[in-house]
Amino acid sequence: MDKAPDKVGKYKLLREIGRGATATVYLAEHPQYPDPVALKLIRFDDKSKDEAKWNRRLLKLLRAEMDVSRRLDHPNIIKIFDTAVDKDFAYIVMEYFPGTTLEHYCSFERLLPLHRTIGMVFKCCMALDYAYHQGIVHRDIKPANILVDENDNVKITDFGLALNISKKSASDSTFIMGVGSPAYMSPEQIKGYPLNQKTDLFSLGVVLFHMLTGRLPFRAKNPAQLIYKIINAEPPLVSQINPEIPEQMDAVIRKSLEKDLYSRYKNGADFAKDLSAVRYKIFDDSYVPPDNRRFSQLRKMSFFLEFDDVEIWEVLRISRWRRVDSNTLLMREGDADQRFGIIVDGKVELSVDGHRVCELGDGELFGELAFLDQQDHKHMYTVVSTTSLTYLEMNPAALSLATEECQDAVRSKVVTVAARRLGNSMRELSKDGPPAERITASGFGMELQLVDS
Repeated sequence: MDKAPDKVGKYKLLREIGRGATATVYLAEHPQYPDPVALKLIRFDDKSKDEAKWNRRLLKLLRAEMDVSRRLDHPNIIKIFDTAVDKDFAYIVMEYFPGTTLEHYCSFERLLPLHRTIGMVFKCCMALDYAYHQGIVHRDIKPANILVDENDNVKITDFGLALNISKKSASDSTFIMGVGSPAYMSPEQIKGYPLNQKTDLFSLGVVLFHMLTGRLPFRAKNPAQLIYKIINAEPPLVSQINPEIPEQMDAVIRKSLEKDLYSRYKNGADFAKDLSAVRYKIFDDSYVPPDNRRFSQLRKMSFFLEFDDVEIWEVLRISRWRRVDSNTLLMREGDADQRFGIIVDGKVELSVDGHRVCELGDGELFGELAFLDQQDHKHMYTVVSTTSLTYLEMNPAALSLATEECQDAVRSKVVTVAARRLGNSMRELSKDGPPAERITASGFGMELQLVDS
């Protein structure tokens, strides 16, 4: 790693405050500026012919982009003070804003009160509306490019710069795959269509969704599935994921994430207006943060080992946290009831026809057979607590309201537990059974031979 320079141009570099793939940001000072500034330094690599060709193109794009950025003067957009382009590097000097990015508030345990989230996104709407009237589309709106301080002051950064620095294509508005995170891209951006202000509003809608729920509206296991969902799938309702969100917000999110450009918000001002209407209907700004202790308990349990954090938070929202004394009947053999439980602390006894089957402890699942039985929905065994017990009760009706990802994770784990228990039961039964008649001395019977018909 190259040693950081002490000075760039007329600017004295005080310390590094940020680093990306293509640039490093320093806190700097200038004798003519009363306050410290942020200096983003971009180095060029001209070791190869291809890189040199790209650097020449980059220089042209940088100069054009810098001229555009200087035109922006809005309280919620980072101000550009100075720019310079040299043979080996370029730098941009901007106002220093001592805040954090919105990424910090996109995990469920750090979600902000609704009125604060609305206030921040409202400011972003108005900033994007202003930028568009100056002829500028950001094209890389995501939490990492939005700063906020402790007083909820908001600053949008990197207007177009990240797009130009990251791409290596002669086309300006259609090359997108190397820029930003695909999770925040609009359908038209993924398709490579010409972009207007509505692409920023879609991306801001994704940011809003993320800040309200702690998860992205479109989730997938690989980029191809993600792209398919952004283009074709409808996002879940935010009020479905987070019951604290009023249903009025569902309509706002849906309109911001419309695939059809004609149905999406036409400008940031309209988006902001609808956010204000929801904010106006919030009568109580009191906010109780989520109880992280229960999440921490579930996160350590084997049942939830392969769950994402957001899915565990969703399980907590749709389930019931129960505490009972010892010798409490929890489920009765033969009852038609699809509820099942996951033991957090304590033990239960399983019995059939009055005979004990086994005892289960922390992290174990019970009642799963009635849940999996799609005809009679009856419990195959009786469950009684043998100690004081804390368990998570899951109701299929509540689970059906969860997101597809959460439902799939729960069902997959329940099926896995049931299958392994069945396998263990068969192994135990085999201990008292007679020797198998069709096993050869070598341990194997006749192997099945597949032939062409």
